[in-house]
Amino acid sequence: MKTKILTLSIATVALLTAFTSKEIVKPITLVKGTVTTFKIDAKVSTIDWTGEKVTGKHTGNINFASGEFNLVKETITGGWFEVDMTSMTCTDMKGEYADKLLGHLKSEDFFSVEKNNKSKFVISSVAPLTGDVLNNTTVTGKLTIKGIANNITFPANVKVIKGTLVAFADVKVDRTKYEIKYGSKNFFEGLGDKAISDEFLLKLKIVATK
Repeated sequence: MKTKILTLSIATVALLTAFTSKEIVKPITLVKGTVTTFKIDAKVSTIDWTGEKVTGKHTGNINFASGEFNLVKETITGGWFEVDMTSMTCTDMKGEYADKLLGHLKSEDFFSVEKNNKSKFVISSVAPLTGDVLNNTTVTGKLTIKGIANNITFPANVKVIKGTLVAFADVKVDRTKYEIKYGSKNFFEGLGDKAISDEFLLKLKIVATK
């Protein structure tokens, strides 16, 4: 069993290493054909978050709950994923300070996690992306946070390597579109160095298998 787990881990690392090389990323080609479903491996896939403020920033992680993607040959034609909001962690602080930050982020001032323990993204369209050395796909869909859905578009690097879907994307989210206005200088005056950026960044690493 240990040998099998070690082999799987080595294979995953090899896939991610190959995927993150500095080679020029080729745009996807939309095709028609038989649809194959790939399910997210939540144990390997990750989400890193970054929130900025005038005096610095905070970072952390959050877990995928589930998700799947429909592919024709090696091209995504649809899909969705859910995020477990209760799994949110802080990586730039520890102990009491981290607990205080997470408690605030999970409160009604921000993500209201007790009432909305899942966030969801559903793909509405994908398109080839050219002229970008890091990404080959433009992804559009609906992102739902706190029960509020908004359209969002972002570039992504998507490949199928030895039967495994691997994707990376940096997604910027405007929190005020989801009624998260705490500390926003666009809604409150006189915040000074207590102001918090309206946008936060999600760095997605997705691994999905048949």
